Amino acid sequence: FIVMELVEGETLDKRISRAPLPVDEALDICRQVAEGLEVAQEKGIVHRDLKPSNVMVSAEGKVKILDFGLAKALEPLPTADLSKTLTQEIDVTKPAVILGTAPYVSPEQTRGRPLDTRTDIWSFGCVLYETLAGKRAFPGSTTTEVLAKILEREPDWSQLPGTVTENVRRLLRRCLEKDP
Repeated sequence: FIVMELVEGETLDKRISRAPLPVDEALDICRQVAEGLEVAQEKGIVHRDLKPSNVMVSAEGKVKILDFGLAKALEPLPTADLSKTLTQEIDVTKPAVILGTAPYVSPEQTRGRPLDTRTDIWSFGCVLYETLAGKRAFPGSTTTEVLAKILEREPDWSQLPGTVTENVRRLLRRCLEKDP
């Protein structure tokens, strides 16, 4: 059997589904997410599947990052091929499978390139954008369409509320930079 902590509250995706969060609340929640990612990254762990449904917010506003099921410890060796941490070889004659949830995977993850903690920064940017705008940064009706938008397009910055400061907009642009 598996013993897990009971985390009470509401997932961020359920909260967003009702309406975009007020800017102050969105920034508070995402600040806590960033702090949680920082702790994981300091321990050499990349989450690899950060998304609103993996963020639980308690009634008191405390945030917990859930589902480290795809998480991977970074290899300490500089020669390690980190691309294997987000793709899984099925067979030598078949292409790699991308692990993660399409609307939140980084461009380098999509391409099967070497990865590091910056892939979680990209996913964080997608979560922050969605929390503020109430819409995904890279929407699409199919996985292929979503991945193409991640590789080729910018988010629709006009979807952000007018009250989002230039500093937050700059942060979002940096998080969602296509070149790590």
